[in-house]
Amino acid sequence: MDNKEYKTKELIKRFLPYYGRHKGVMVTDLFCASLTTLCELVLPMIIRRITNMGMYNLAGLTVGFVGKMALLYLVLRLIDCMANYYMADMGHVMGAKIETDMRRDAYGHLQQLSNTYYNNTKVGQIMGRITNDLFDVTEFAHHCPEEFFIAGIKSVVAFIVLATVNVPLTILVFLIVPVMAFTCIKLNRRNRKAFAKQRVQIGELNAAIEDSLLGQKVVKAFTNEDMEVEKFEVGNQKFLDIKKETYRYMATFQTATRAFDGLMYLVVILAGGIFLIKEQITAGDLVAYTMYVSTLIATIRRIIEFAEQFQRGLTGIERFLQIMDADIEIFDEPDAVDMPKPRGEILFEEVAFEYPDDHNRVFKNLNLCVKPGEKLAIVGPSGGGKTTLCNLIPRFYDVTNGTIRIDGTDIRHFTLKSLRRNIGIVQQDVYLFSGTVMENILYGAPEASKEQVVEAAKKAGAHEFIMELKDGYDTYVGERGVKLSGGQKQRISIARVFLKNPPIMILDEATSALDNESEFAVAKSLRELSEGRTSITIAHRLSSIKNSDRILVLTEEGIVEEGTHEELMAIQGLYHEFYTMADKIK
Repeated sequence: MDNKEYKTKELIKRFLPYYGRHKGVMVTDLFCASLTTLCELVLPMIIRRITNMGMYNLAGLTVGFVGKMALLYLVLRLIDCMANYYMADMGHVMGAKIETDMRRDAYGHLQQLSNTYYNNTKVGQIMGRITNDLFDVTEFAHHCPEEFFIAGIKSVVAFIVLATVNVPLTILVFLIVPVMAFTCIKLNRRNRKAFAKQRVQIGELNAAIEDSLLGQKVVKAFTNEDMEVEKFEVGNQKFLDIKKETYRYMATFQTATRAFDGLMYLVVILAGGIFLIKEQITAGDLVAYTMYVSTLIATIRRIIEFAEQFQRGLTGIERFLQIMDADIEIFDEPDAVDMPKPRGEILFEEVAFEYPDDHNRVFKNLNLCVKPGEKLAIVGPSGGGKTTLCNLIPRFYDVTNGTIRIDGTDIRHFTLKSLRRNIGIVQQDVYLFSGTVMENILYGAPEASKEQVVEAAKKAGAHEFIMELKDGYDTYVGERGVKLSGGQKQRISIARVFLKNPPIMILDEATSALDNESEFAVAKSLRELSEGRTSITIAHRLSSIKNSDRILVLTEEGIVEEGTHEELMAIQGLYHEFYTMADKIK
């Protein structure tokens, strides 16, 4: 996975469009934020007026005057409460909606990424990025504009009001602000890097936990529970060390800000006291001044406290963008069209292929023609490229050079959906989704009726055992189908393809992991599935492909032998060697 680093400016720029659908809420939220600041900014002026009147115009300080000031403050406080309620409610909902939009976009982008991306990326890391990392974006999306908007209003108003009270004192206080801001920004950069390391490590932890729990049977079979605990503890301790580093940076950051707070108050006490002695400021003005400085410091402190949340939010956005910026390597060409139902001719012309990540070359100048309706089998040693050849047809990978055609048309001229819709794949490693038997078969054609599902299951030889399950078609199969045997899972996957009813079939070692009884049942289903379709079968058990129309022997050198079972046995080459070796093993 690409761990590209982004500048803060770029992160904000890429994030801003997500506010587009929520402009109304954002404007109202900021208006409410300005109302909440009004109460805080008016209070020092009320206290200043009462204090100065009490010291210099005691006769004017009546109960009626105090009552009017109290009523004004009460009205402002009621406005503050209503505005704050809207911010706490709708503001947070807006943040949650933005988080939801981002998660949808990330998940949609992940669906378009190629096998190469998933071959090099841990699922735990991906899950962390579209779940935990985006939780922090909710608070960031809501509070970031709100907090900075409030801080801006308070700083500007406080400066104007304080300047009218005493310009020299105001300049002295505000000279500290840029120094404080510069120091905080520098310290924050360290915080962000530490938060990013935290996110990466929690992703590694998630991946390790997932790997261990999914392989629990292997762990128990080899009695390696203690080893797994030790491996986990290494990662867990590393996460603790990173958190210690983060908290050390945070402590430095908070200590620095408290020191600047104290410096501001020190300036007010020292300079304000001197100006009071020289009668350059009144007592009421000094009280109001102190309250405004307190408000300013509280605002700065709030921004500083928000800095942790801000950095978490930026880290979440950064890790989100690392997904969104991952290249979509397999995509529809601009002139791609929907594929009509094919006759099933597949043609490889001078095809070369190497894996994009490690540039491991598999084919060079491969030529092959599969006729419509032909049952083609491919055998050969491991690493010869059998599965890779089949993965090129539905464009799980794109050829490096050359062309693959279906019915004479380059497959890159078809849309991916229409191309893959016409190809059925049954693999050795069956994947069933967590859900019911019915839901897993329906995956082949979500719009199909229950009757069609049952018919597909009968054709796959799965109906009988499904009806013997506790809840029939509504039986929960468990995560990855763990509640079913290998043969049962394979027949459900075949039923799924029967329901899809594609003109082209790819059978990738579909029976190699099964026992003899299951292999016989599944092989029968596969023969029926292949009838009337172009089918390509990869097999290690050569007895299952004896009746194929044509058999290819594929090695690292390319296609080295070709013919029917009888023809290949007669020439006593590599196929004969494989077949006789299999007989000896039996």
